[in-house]
Amino acid sequence: MRVISGSRKGTSLKSLPGTSTRPTSDKVKESVFNKIGPYFDGGTVVELFGGSGSIAIEALSRGMEQAIVFEKNPKACAIIKANAEKCRMEECLQVEKRDARQAAAVLKSKEVSIDLLFVDPPYATVEYYDVIKDVIAQGVVAENATIICEHDKHIDLPEHYDTYSQISSAIYGSTAITIYKKRG
Repeated sequence: MRVISGSRKGTSLKSLPGTSTRPTSDKVKESVFNKIGPYFDGGTVVELFGGSGSIAIEALSRGMEQAIVFEKNPKACAIIKANAEKCRMEECLQVEKRDARQAAAVLKSKEVSIDLLFVDPPYATVEYYDVIKDVIAQGVVAENATIICEHDKHIDLPEHYDTYSQISSAIYGSTAITIYKKRG
């Protein structure tokens, strides 16, 4: 696993050994960023269920200014911090050692404006995607934000989360990526 493009292109990243986390493959990551960017002029990325933090790091490498990664597993948090340090991003990447279901309240208290929200919960737990509704309800998602969900290809996500509608859905092996933007 590595940073695909941008200022830290080619930097290898670590992930937690075993199956407790499921890092987004380089192929999927590259495809997602080609669809939504591929580069940014500032902004904030929030990664829920962070695992290795590779999505947040990729977004920072491609021009986002700030990243907040939610991950409750202490060992995964240590990996995220190590990856941020390796990429010299520890100043702009914040790790929240919390369950992602607490993200809405935490983000509201920080008065964050999210430009890119990446949600990648454990595939077997469909109700975790409801956290998107909670985050939107807090008013912390920017008007022109992009919401990306990584999920098992057999899971059908809703057409809409509040005023955000599916604009793209693609399957990569057993993984699916669904992208939402605000309705016009």
